[in-house]
Amino acid sequence: MIKLLQRMETELAQAFEGAGYDAELARVTVSNRPDLCEYQCNGAMAGAKRYHKAPIQIAQDVAARLAHSPVFDKAEAVKPGFINLDVSGTFLAGFLAEMGTMEKLGVETAASPRKIILDYGGPNVAKPLHVGHLRSAIIGESIKRLCRYLGHTVIGDIHLGDWGLQMGLIITELHKRKPELVYFDPAYEGEYPQEAPFTIGELEEIYPCASARSKEDEEYRQEALAATHEMQQGRRGYIALWKQILQVSVEDLHKNYEKLDVSFDLWKGESDVQSYIPDMVRSMREQGFAYEDQGALVVDVREEEDTKEVPPCMLLKSDGAALYTTTDLATILERMKLYDPDEILYVVDKRQELHFIQVFRCARRTGLVKPETDLRFLGFGTMNGKDGKPFKTREGGVMRLENLIRDIEDEMYTKIVENRSVKDTDARGTAQVVGLAAIKYGDLSNQATKDYIFDVDRFTSFEGNTGPYILYTIVRIKSILTRFSEEHPDAKPAACSPAQILPPVSESEKALMLSLAGFAPAVENACEERAPHRLCAYIYEVSNALNSFYHETRILAEEDSGRQASYIALLLLTRKVLETGIDLLGFSAPDRM
Repeated sequence: MIKLLQRMETELAQAFEGAGYDAELARVTVSNRPDLCEYQCNGAMAGAKRYHKAPIQIAQDVAARLAHSPVFDKAEAVKPGFINLDVSGTFLAGFLAEMGTMEKLGVETAASPRKIILDYGGPNVAKPLHVGHLRSAIIGESIKRLCRYLGHTVIGDIHLGDWGLQMGLIITELHKRKPELVYFDPAYEGEYPQEAPFTIGELEEIYPCASARSKEDEEYRQEALAATHEMQQGRRGYIALWKQILQVSVEDLHKNYEKLDVSFDLWKGESDVQSYIPDMVRSMREQGFAYEDQGALVVDVREEEDTKEVPPCMLLKSDGAALYTTTDLATILERMKLYDPDEILYVVDKRQELHFIQVFRCARRTGLVKPETDLRFLGFGTMNGKDGKPFKTREGGVMRLENLIRDIEDEMYTKIVENRSVKDTDARGTAQVVGLAAIKYGDLSNQATKDYIFDVDRFTSFEGNTGPYILYTIVRIKSILTRFSEEHPDAKPAACSPAQILPPVSESEKALMLSLAGFAPAVENACEERAPHRLCAYIYEVSNALNSFYHETRILAEEDSGRQASYIALLLLTRKVLETGIDLLGFSAPDRM
């Protein structure tokens, strides 16, 4: 479907050509003076030098050609050469009628759909999710939904940290506590128990205990390193323990991500690519890319245009151990082999930017990816508390993600009960839905690359640019539609088709209609730029427009049945736009709040 702006530019281009000027001058933008006009064209200013005419004369010539245009109610030339434009209400109503009948409300499937591997999540097994994992999950999920909506094939991979020192630490600490377990008997040849010798709660206590001890006890740390090495070399008992650590952790991760309404297509980890590493490293040696530097094996990734030093990409430490860079390169190798993607996008903390510069350059230089494969890094900023520092618990520790979710849900529950708009039996479920919106919208409404303040009071407010405000707007629409059905038992709201939308009779109605017409470009731009905050800004604009229209319009008291049917059709389209928008952001709306 051609966008509203494109239709205006087509009409304007014909006017420019008809007046003897180049159609390329017909560029339309949203007016920066909404008190004067809705849109404007500055093409006459650009054409003045080319045609050796005063810009106002060119503007007047073009405006005269638009005097009877079905697209514009007003086309006015003003000094020094602007063309002020107002869209025709009749044309706008027809545009929305067409938009409302389309499956994706006018959003076009990408001309060249891409296969995208989306790397987001990135938790370490045996560790609880904390607030630091929030942004990757929320941003990645929204980008996945946006890209799929435009027809791209997106494969989401959680990319677990499941093969490093934390495994050796857990094995070592478990050995200290339960030395009688068969996993530690090198002579044992039988089947290992099906049930893990620990719960998720015990596992989450064991790891920090072991980690803290390893920093103070060098002998203990060496034991953990040795256990890690033996596990990675395939010791049966340690591999059996590792599998159980993985199983228990992943089951818990599934539950936590489900609470966030975040899902992954692949649950792969660092362990999945270990078999690729030896041949990959050997190949880089043989091709002359990898060389030894102070005992370590590295690949030079400097480029002439670098203004800052970019250190070599290290493949192996001096003791022969692999690093995150090694694993990430092997992961790229596996992804190219198994999926051959057009793009691999990493949604990761922006403090890892240098790491990914090294990895991407190494992957390209050594031929791990095709020249046309995009490797993209979306580095997100830090989620901070009101003090401007990384978000912490009241005690100063890192807050577990499930605790943050619970605190937000409790806050929403309190507000909903105080509001008494939902039955007590429904209040808790509603609080979960609204709480998730508060968390996700609070995060996504900020540009991903920037740090932001996670203000619980503001994010859970029913006023302002918040998730609860967006949901309250949708619930308001649902309430009006329900009351309409009750007052008109013979007329069902769903029967009001987009074709019944009439030209607007008030400024607030037209403002709402213009906002709705911007749905397709808003979604497409958010996807193209991998920027969910742009979609947030759009649905906030629509919500404000709807609420202004609601406060100024007697929808249910309207006596003209045709006009009332138009209002209901407009509300139905608004609800669809908002519900589609929040679904692309990763949350939904309740029926009541």
